[in-house]
Amino acid sequence: MREVKVCRINTKQQTTKQLTDFVAEEKALHIYLNKCHYGTILCSPSQEKEMVLGHLLGEGVLHSTDEIEKLIMKKGGILTLKPNIDAEKRISMSHRFSRKIVSACGSPDYRSISEIVEQIPKLESKSKIKAEVVYHSVIDLNSISENFKVTGGVHAAALYSFDGKLLFLAEDVGRHNAVDKAIGAGSLAKIDFSTVFLVLSGRLTGDLVLKAARMKIPVVASLATAISSGLDVAKVTGVTLVGFVRNNRMNVYSYPERIKV
Repeated sequence: MREVKVCRINTKQQTTKQLTDFVAEEKALHIYLNKCHYGTILCSPSQEKEMVLGHLLGEGVLHSTDEIEKLIMKKGGILTLKPNIDAEKRISMSHRFSRKIVSACGSPDYRSISEIVEQIPKLESKSKIKAEVVYHSVIDLNSISENFKVTGGVHAAALYSFDGKLLFLAEDVGRHNAVDKAIGAGSLAKIDFSTVFLVLSGRLTGDLVLKAARMKIPVVASLATAISSGLDVAKVTGVTLVGFVRNNRMNVYSYPERIKV
């Protein structure tokens, strides 16, 4: 976060005051695969290694961390893949989100949902989570997000165990980035993603649900609502989608059998 000088105007009292405040920072993070430029992401300058890994895994560019030979964080992320992995092919296959401008931030695919998810095995998880655990995990998210409390300018995402234990927390100016960082932290710890659920502060869109589905995360919950693309992807991939978690209630949009009352 960055300390800045602001002029605070109170319209009710008709006063002005000079004071110090804080704003969220962002920087350009360049990602390279075998020295080929994959892309540049504007993100908060924290958890950058997690950002690189989580993004590549969540977007399906990497199938697992076992495909990595070396990762160097120097002026960005330079990731060397094992000799049997064709980096240029992976990069070319990942450029799916550049031809359509949409209403939600992020870049959902320009192809049909059925075409996007046809290579993602449907989740068949029989795991069950108490509704109370989901509720408190979502409600607590903003209170444990230190940058949000100071700047009000970041999103948060976290991975929790089914019994409500916080495992990994990430904050970023972008909600997609926050999810990527949480996934990256989990991948570095070699966790079994089928045994955790994802909590976030932003809207539940199709591209975010796809990240969870690729990682085999069975439940995604948010303080915010789902939009139609998120609901469509959740139904096709088998993800339980929970939104509007607030005021002692929640909306379960898909596969409600995983949520125990």
